[in-house]
Amino acid sequence: MALTGVASLAACTSDDATDSAFVGSDGVFPVTMQHKFGSTTIESRPNRVVTVGFNDLDFALALGETPVATRAFTGYDYKQRPWAQGYPTDIPEVGGMELDVEKVAAANPDVLLGTYAVFTKNDYDTLSGLAPTVGDVLGTADGGTASWEDQLDAIGKALGKQGEAEKVRDRVRTAFDAATAANSQFAGRTAAVAMVLDNGFYILEPEDPRAAFFTTLGFTAPTETGTVSPERLDLLDQPTLIVLGATKEKLAADPVFSQLAVVKEDRTVYLGEFGTDATAAIGFASPLSQPYLLDVATPALSAATDDDPATVVPAIG
Repeated sequence: MALTGVASLAACTSDDATDSAFVGSDGVFPVTMQHKFGSTTIESRPNRVVTVGFNDLDFALALGETPVATRAFTGYDYKQRPWAQGYPTDIPEVGGMELDVEKVAAANPDVLLGTYAVFTKNDYDTLSGLAPTVGDVLGTADGGTASWEDQLDAIGKALGKQGEAEKVRDRVRTAFDAATAANSQFAGRTAAVAMVLDNGFYILEPEDPRAAFFTTLGFTAPTETGTVSPERLDLLDQPTLIVLGATKEKLAADPVFSQLAVVKEDRTVYLGEFGTDATAAIGFASPLSQPYLLDVATPALSAATDDDPATVVPAIG
């Protein structure tokens, strides 16, 4: 059997959901978790954790928990990711874009963490027949897409490590605060975060976890988001442009793109092609990857927002 995932988290609600995603206290079980498929009760502290979400592995590791098996992050050599140096890399895999249910069962889990897995109801029902399963969590702000903080909160509670989760959250928030304090020009500045497609671009919505990295720094999203056809590249011409999925050299060959003011005036940051460290880090959107991305991307963002065409925006990676 296989379960198939997709690349973005669907915003769903459940009739069984309540205002609180947790019943219990730090390290005290049983604990009841709410997610888009209802509720899951974890009777005792898990000993055999399997991460079945796309980025749940990083959250577990950040909390000092090494899963007995994990879902692979496809399209990137995730075992070598620079933000997780020093953490175990030989964790058995139970699938990538598709989960192998037989391998999940063979790992003998006592809890399955899929806080960002984009499960269908059938997926969830199959997995929850193997072990208590925490499905896709809902965002506490609007009931939609979960933030990394929502995921951290849920996983901390499922593992009985709420106190540690608070410490991890504070460390990441401190890193963001330091970057914004050093770059007051980020506040309120419009930035289009655009993915390169086969035929055009896609400007990410502000609630997308990848765009949320930049809104946390103070940037605002443009009014128009979504698919950008080759005829409407003017939508990219914002005070700042952040490109995911291509290098500066590759896009320089596009005569229309290269003539955009945001490009000619060097107000563009290129995170690199898909499958490279920076683009993978923004995709992971985890407590481990975000401080790394702050380190590698903030110098380029600073240079791209000083409104001095003479300033060269440094390459990333």
